[in-house]
Amino acid sequence: MSRLLVRVLSSAHTLRNLKPAAAARRSLCSAASVCPDSVLKPIMEPKLYQPPPGVRGMTSLDKEAFTQSISVPALRVPTRVLNKVIKSLKKCALQRPGLSRVVQDTEDSEDFRLFLLDPHRVSSKNSFSEAEAEALRAFGVDDELVSHELQLTYGNLKSEEVLEAVLPQGQDVTSGFSRVGHIAHMNLREHQLPYKNLIGQVIMDKNPSVTCVVNKTNTIDSTYRNFKMEVLAGEENMVAKVKENGVTYEFDFSRVYWNSRLSTEHQRVAGLVKRGDAVFDVFAGVGPFAIPAARSGASVFANDLNPESHRWLQHNRKLNKVESNVQTFNLDGRAFIQGPVKQELPALLKGKGSVHVVMNLPALALEFLDAFRGLLQEQAPCDDPLPTVYCYGFSKDDDPETDVVRRASHSLGFSLENRCSVHFVRNVAPNKDMMCVRFTLPKEVLFGSSSEQTESSGEPVPKRQKCEETTDST
Repeated sequence: MSRLLVRVLSSAHTLRNLKPAAAARRSLCSAASVCPDSVLKPIMEPKLYQPPPGVRGMTSLDKEAFTQSISVPALRVPTRVLNKVIKSLKKCALQRPGLSRVVQDTEDSEDFRLFLLDPHRVSSKNSFSEAEAEALRAFGVDDELVSHELQLTYGNLKSEEVLEAVLPQGQDVTSGFSRVGHIAHMNLREHQLPYKNLIGQVIMDKNPSVTCVVNKTNTIDSTYRNFKMEVLAGEENMVAKVKENGVTYEFDFSRVYWNSRLSTEHQRVAGLVKRGDAVFDVFAGVGPFAIPAARSGASVFANDLNPESHRWLQHNRKLNKVESNVQTFNLDGRAFIQGPVKQELPALLKGKGSVHVVMNLPALALEFLDAFRGLLQEQAPCDDPLPTVYCYGFSKDDDPETDVVRRASHSLGFSLENRCSVHFVRNVAPNKDMMCVRFTLPKEVLFGSSSEQTESSGEPVPKRQKCEETTDST
């Protein structure tokens, strides 16, 4: 219940303070005739397209095998009022990829056209709403329906219709993917793998701007946050160009970490950064937090352990003309905190702008919070506003808010109860949520003694290399 409550609250964008709790082919195979209701009823099936049995189990795509003749209801409409009728009856018009809803009248009359209707919405003249029927009378259109036979081809089908026709009955059908530039990234299940190349071709055919389809073959590696993948269809060019929230990024998708599902979160945090602020991005990747912050006028110190991510981070700061605002580092996260952060922080705290620390490595980031213990213990405590930390973590707990705060507190050696807010980011797998803990770094932690700092391994942690469930990536 608490997990559901968190998701409901996040959909309302609420932060809660923690308390103890395809062109169409047209075939005029028969003359149009007036159809009584009883003739049209047989085409009122749950699905317009009923696949030929021969396509079931297909592993090599044969597009011709999907061709099928069907009958749909139509109205004979005078050409002089055609556009008006289309506008008035747009809700019941036949909508199919690559199919025109207006065809030549089968009686070869230049004065009329056939306006094709959706058989699921129109089975007789009584199917029209009062407003639609009134419009037909006003335009002088006979409301008697005629039957029109046409051919549905592979090009007229949606990706899910093709895959549902091919895959074994009763098994999950997927046509969903994450879009990364020209690349469609899929996470296929075991029973879908025998059909993987067909699935890849279908996805590419039905999404013209997609020129490469890949499938993830393992979980994310915690060292560099990338994963192995195989090309299912199309070119093997993995260098993607993505535009997110008005910012352009380029990177090799096979060698760095990127998740399009986090665009809202990137925008949310970037919106909290003002001109003159300073941002430390501990696990910066290719820059989805760092570059927008720099564009806002902040001074950014961005770090990533992956040499490829670091290279593309440098490329993206230049691409977005924020080189002067972004300093980059290629260090372990803890070394970054205890090095550049420690060196820069004292002077920044005396400045007028706010200081932000972003830690987006949800599998491990909470454990890196101990690096702040006694970070400035050699400095005299100050009364200046201290850094705001945004630390991400995964939770499978029934109460994910309490769970991530408890773990953050443990790493800091200081309780954050009633001193932080928790934001639900997204559900990444069944019973697994991504959360963001936001808090002001406690003075007791920053200026206190580090003698009680618990021993913690660096980045990565071998025994925790399974950073993601196989169903998703973050």
